[in-house]
Amino acid sequence: MSDIDLAFDENERLPAVAQDADSGEVLMLAYVTPEAVERTRETGLAHYYSRSREELWKKGGSSGHVQEIEEIRVDCDGDALLYLVDQTGGACHTGYESCFYRTIDGETVGEQVFDPDEVYE
Repeated sequence: MSDIDLAFDENERLPAVAQDADSGEVLMLAYVTPEAVERTRETGLAHYYSRSREELWKKGGSSGHVQEIEEIRVDCDGDALLYLVDQTGGACHTGYESCFYRTIDGETVGEQVFDPDEVYE
């Protein structure tokens, strides 16, 4: 699967940060399993593992807002991944370009790029 040994946790998961390959903006954090990493490498599209639904999912599967993988990087300990992506549409299911669209004080600092009520039915 990988030329580098990945240090999955006891649940066979790793955190994966998605970052816009052009702007450098951090778009989201999700988790991956060995199968998600394999599917990502096979298809060139980001796949993750949903902890709430307990299933593999392709980013943009229902919204069309896919993440094309430019490069996958592994941190020094092998226990986190960085997906450098070309994001179509918004990365966040709330309609924002990035999931990190607000400060800890609740101020909205990101841009909403789509209406989730129109995308998710």
